[in-house]
Amino acid sequence: MPTYQYQCKQCGHELEELQSMTDAPLTHCPSCHTENLARIMGSGAGLIFKGSGFYLTDYKKQDHKKPAKPAATKKPDAPAKPDAGGTEKK
Repeated sequence: MPTYQYQCKQCGHELEELQSMTDAPLTHCPSCHTENLARIMGSGAGLIFKGSGFYLTDYKKQDHKKPAKPAATKKPDAPAKPDAGGTEKK
């Protein structure tokens, strides 16, 4: 169950409440007893994986990789030279 943060619009009192996602938001301020309580939209907590089952490289950005080097230009094979002896097989 998530923890929601609330703040009263009237007196500024802040509180955190553990609620189900399907529960209705709280409206009654326990400090000034008015119906001015509003849920604050938080940024949430960061998600960190720890343990031996996770690798440091699993979630890194891919922009750190350098582009691949272009393939080395290979000289075309020289044409075969005719037999220097001038003899042909019969």
